[in-house]
Amino acid sequence: MLDPKKLLDDLLGSQIPGTGSTVRDKAGQAVQMAKDNPLAAGALAAVLLGTGTGRQVTGAAVKLGGLAAIGGLACKAYQNYKAGKEPAQAPAAGQPELLPPPADTAFHPSQAPQGEAEFTLTLVRAMISAAKADGHVDDDERKKIADKLKLAGIGAEAEKFLLAELESPLDLDTLVAGAKTDAQKLELYTASRLTIDPDTRTERGYLDLLAGRLGLPDALVDHVEATVSAAKVPAGTAPNSPW
Repeated sequence: MLDPKKLLDDLLGSQIPGTGSTVRDKAGQAVQMAKDNPLAAGALAAVLLGTGTGRQVTGAAVKLGGLAAIGGLACKAYQNYKAGKEPAQAPAAGQPELLPPPADTAFHPSQAPQGEAEFTLTLVRAMISAAKADGHVDDDERKKIADKLKLAGIGAEAEKFLLAELESPLDLDTLVAGAKTDAQKLELYTASRLTIDPDTRTERGYLDLLAGRLGLPDALVDHVEATVSAAKVPAGTAPNSPW
């Protein structure tokens, strides 16, 4: 049976409960074997590890777990926005402390009106949609991703779900409708921005379109950009990275 929370943790390379390793550690095997035939545009990293091209989530988000990390980042961005602060990216080397969203806020998973599991799957779909934004995940890329998902050992149900989502056409209407509250809309955008770094016009255009469809003010989006950027470092510099 598919476990949405574990799948989201897997996508962010979060710590696997009861073990000393992460999904990112396991994926190191796949990366090593694929060096002569790497995925275009970092598609494996985006889909499996929740990273953009050349960057990855820092240890703070990895230790928190996917759902808490996304909620914590979105909550922090919202609080800074409401306080009238200027968006400011902290130095990557500082790895600023990331806290889970407070239980009494709309960003806490227990506040999801549609249920935590359903909203978690919406976040996973948002990340996959973002990963496909540059249009490079064609049939050949999907086959390579499928091979590496097997090596990463995330489980048959998770593999099946991810590959089905990769093959599905982009459906922004359904994706946006999956966010039932203003907080969830911000979390959905945050998850998408965590997945990719908008290094191309297509990726930037996708994020701008998504923000517009979600009705997010430009100033709030700027705070998400700053908050997410502070939580990501160049690939290879985060602790225990195989990249």
